[in-house]
Amino acid sequence: MANNNSVDNEIKASALDLIGNTPIVALDRLHPGPGRILAKCEFMNPGASIKCRSSLCMIKKALASGELKPKEPVVEVTSGNQGCGLAVVCAVLGHPLTLAMSKGNSAQRAIHMEALGAKCVRVPQVEGTYGNVTLNDVKAVEEVGLRIVKETGAYYVNQFNNDANSESHYQTTGPEIWRQTGHRVDAFVATVGTAGTFTGTTRYLKEKNPDLKAYVVEPEGAQPIRGLPVIKPLHLLQGSGYGCVPNLFKREYMDGTLSVSDEEAMEYKKLIGEKEGLYVGYTSAANVAAAVKLLKSGQLPEDSWVVTMLNDTGLKYTPVPEEFT
Repeated sequence: MANNNSVDNEIKASALDLIGNTPIVALDRLHPGPGRILAKCEFMNPGASIKCRSSLCMIKKALASGELKPKEPVVEVTSGNQGCGLAVVCAVLGHPLTLAMSKGNSAQRAIHMEALGAKCVRVPQVEGTYGNVTLNDVKAVEEVGLRIVKETGAYYVNQFNNDANSESHYQTTGPEIWRQTGHRVDAFVATVGTAGTFTGTTRYLKEKNPDLKAYVVEPEGAQPIRGLPVIKPLHLLQGSGYGCVPNLFKREYMDGTLSVSDEEAMEYKKLIGEKEGLYVGYTSAANVAAAVKLLKSGQLPEDSWVVTMLNDTGLKYTPVPEEFT
């Protein structure tokens, strides 16, 4: 009888085994130099974003600690990508999932979450517009989410204050980048929403290379991490730049900040598609725009390798269907 071990090794047990180990791609056509931009393809996770990593880690930690029992309900407040990641995890593990999300976040995310069996409660905006979600909009969503938790007794994931969020990137994203680059990372650049990606990844990479420079990417006009007043709470970078310093953010891992305008994000979203054949979202485009700025600024040696994240797919940002308006 034929040995099927090699075949079994190629067959994944579930979608959970598709999370992480995303490839890194060189953006040499978009940026031929100076230096090199290497981008982690997080849109290749099963939930089509980087948030699959933290979703799996946070649910696993809650199950291990007993805070969440098998098959018990889960609730989270989300801008969409965390919700999609949790929907993947909860579908496989059998947890009923309810998600609260602003109506200002792209409707495609709600469609995605509900296709995976989750319930999405879309909360009216208090000051933003579709595609532009402010901190006050997020607070309105949080109120709804916490009310659902109180009424149902469900486990509240609480991504903005859950250490397993940043721990997931310390355990997976950082080590993957270090391995895939052959232990050569001169700088790391990332947008900040919950700060889980930036904090966890940078913590790992700086342990391996204390000379590594790490930069936070903020929307122009909403740069509280840089210490500036928020003069533009409405911007295109959904899921980041909420106009506050997140609780998971650790300033000791940051070497500087970079700002990106809506116009630059739109320009680089287009360039990444046309020059690299990748259709990504606005925070991904902002990461690449910031990496280009950094390499052109002269702050780094000319042969530096800058690693950044392609956070999610551009398919999450297509125009809103009429039935969702």
